[in-house]
This record gives sequence, C-alpha cells and structure tokens, in this order.
Amino acid sequence: MTYCKQIWPSSRLLGIHLAAACWAVFGLSGDVIAQNGLLEKTFIQGTEALRNGQLDEAASDFSKITSTSPAFAPGHFNLGLVRLQQGRLDDAVASLSKSVSLQPTLRGANLFLGIAQYRNNDFEGAAHSLTREARLDPKSADALLWLGVVELARDNPVAAIANLDKAAALRPKDVDILYHRGRAHMLVSMQDYQSMYEMAPDSWRVHQVLAQSYVEAGRLDEAVLECRKALQAKPQEPGLHQALGDVYLKKNDLEQAEAEYQDELKISPRSPATMYGLAVVSIDRSKPEVAADLLRHVLEREPGSTNALYQMGRAEAQQGKNDEAIHYFSAVVAVGGQAEPETLRQSYFQLSQLYRRQRQPDESRAALEAFTKLKEQADAKQQDRLQDKLKHAPETQETAR
Repeated sequence: MTYCKQIWPSSRLLGIHLAAACWAVFGLSGDVIAQNGLLEKTFIQGTEALRNGQLDEAASDFSKITSTSPAFAPGHFNLGLVRLQQGRLDDAVASLSKSVSLQPTLRGANLFLGIAQYRNNDFEGAAHSLTREARLDPKSADALLWLGVVELARDNPVAAIANLDKAAALRPKDVDILYHRGRAHMLVSMQDYQSMYEMAPDSWRVHQVLAQSYVEAGRLDEAVLECRKALQAKPQEPGLHQALGDVYLKKNDLEQAEAEYQDELKISPRSPATMYGLAVVSIDRSKPEVAADLLRHVLEREPGSTNALYQMGRAEAQQGKNDEAIHYFSAVVAVGGQAEPETLRQSYFQLSQLYRRQRQPDESRAALEAFTKLKEQADAKQQDRLQDKLKHAPETQETAR
C-alpha cells in the first residue's frame, strides 16, 4: 500500500533555514569568502533572491559560488534549496549531498537532503538522511515529521507513529504533523482490526469494532445489532452496555438508553461517562433531580468538564433553580473556546432565557447577541463546507466515470 500524500517543504520551513542557516553560517564562515568581495556580494544576492522566490537568479548566483569556491558547503546547500524548489530533484540531491559531505553538521542540510530524496522516491536514502538530522537536532520537529512521512511511504506506519508522536509533543498544534500522525494511527488500527477479523471473525471484539464503525457511518440500527451480539458473548464486559446506551441516545430511544446505562452502572458503578449519559437521558425524561445527583459525581471527578457543567445547568433550570443554573451556564461561557462550540452556543442561549425570567433585560440581550453571533458563524462555516463539497462534486463524479 503506497502512501500518496506528498507534501512540499513549507515556506515557513524554508524561511527558518534560510534565515538561520544561510545568514548565520555565512557569518561564521566569513573568512572563507571574505577574501573576495564580489563572491560575498553574490552570496548575499543569491540568498535574498531565494528568500524572495526569484529562483533563476538565485540558481545563477549560487552556481557561480560553487564553481568559484567548491569547498564552501553553504553555497551547495542553498543551491540545493533552489533546485528543490524548482523541482529539479536529481540536481537538488546532488547539491545537498555535496553540502553534507563538506559540512556534515550544517543545520538543515540533512533535513532538506532527506526531503529531496523522498520527493525523488528514494525512501531508503531519505530515511538515512533524516535520521542523521534527528540525531544532530533531537528537538527538530521537522526532521521527525518528515521521518514519519517517509515511513508511511515505506508502508511502515508503526515506525511512522514513533516519530510523529515525538513531533507532536514538540509542536502539538502543527496541522501537518497532526494530519500524518492521525493517518499513521488510523492505518495501524485498520491493520489491527483486519488481523482481528481474520483470526477470530466471530469474536465479540469484532462485533464491538463493527458497531463502532456503524456508528461513525450513521448506521445506528446495525450498530445496535452488533452491540447486542457483543453483549450476548460478554454480558459483563465493562463498556458494552455504555456503548449500546450511547447508540440508543443517538437514536433518541431514551427508555432503552436509560436501561443500558443502568445496566452499565451495575458493572462499573463509578464510570463518569455512564453517569453523564444517564444524566442526559434523565434530563430529557424530566428527571432533573436524578440528573443533578449523577452530575455532581461527574463534576467531583472532572470539575472542568464543560459538558457536565452545561447539563447541570439544564438540570437546575428544570427544577426552577435559576440562580444555580445561571452559575453553571456562566462557568461554561467563562472558558469560551475551550468548550465545544455547540455547548458554548447553547449556554449563551440558556442564559438569555434565564436572565429574561429573572427580569435582567441587559444581561438577557447580551447573552442572546452572543448566541446569535456564534450561530451565524457556525452557519457560515457550514455553508462554506457545503459549497466546497458541491464545487468538488463534479470532479468526483468524473473520476468515478
């Protein structure tokens, strides 16, 4: 299975190494080229051209430098970056390999050599170069990211995970890292599930996995059947009644969901997830006292759970305890974007209604305005996604033909 998600080094990554490698190395190695003022000027001009995306000019300048000073590693390095950006991969590999041979510890040289080799489908060479870079700089998230990408291309997602997990620890909000890391974990999961199915097709675990896949696909009736098959084989297995209760809740079959959650609590009486699910069902079935008692236990275990705080607000509001409800909804609003978008929106809406009942028109108006703004933003995002889907639909249909 060949990994087809090819990515180019980002402009951010190139910029880091141009600024840090080219200028710093130039300064450190100034004695090498200071003897020739014209050479120094050419190097500066080439670096600026590369930074500005003027690739032909940069290639011309760095070619002059490598011809005049063939032992000057940064010249070969920068020429390699130009060739990489131009898509001249053989030339890029040659120039970057030369820079590494002249100065093995040159920052970024092994990294970009590995990237060039990867783009040139030399996965073995890329892994070797990127491993060297990671050893030289163990905190290089970029080297670990590209090592993960290379291992995915080599059909080795387990090795990819090892590198991408380290990269994610260094840069937890990097979208590229998160994408490839998620892909690697998904591939390992698929391999594990396939092995499970081949070894024990009638195992309760297989039914459990099938149920999860049906839930993700929105095929809830089939998910119920698979959950029940798993329970038939393992009626006392922790989590199975919880999973079935969650499916029934999605189906809005509150009576069945309540029964499954209650059965789960007989097996796992301190499960916060089960108590939370039963609390939601209890609110929807107009049993706010039951819900509030369950949610107190959940919040003792997870005091920062915005979903539990929101549901507690609902339970208190159902009991007519407006001040207490306002307290809980306000706690959700206070953390803002840390809460799930729908939870935050609904907290504002609930506050607008409660303040109105409390005859606090200014507070009610402010909460309703915040709810309306968030809803408009969500609707706009939904519309953008729909338009994007429609825009690509003809391409998908054409591909299918």
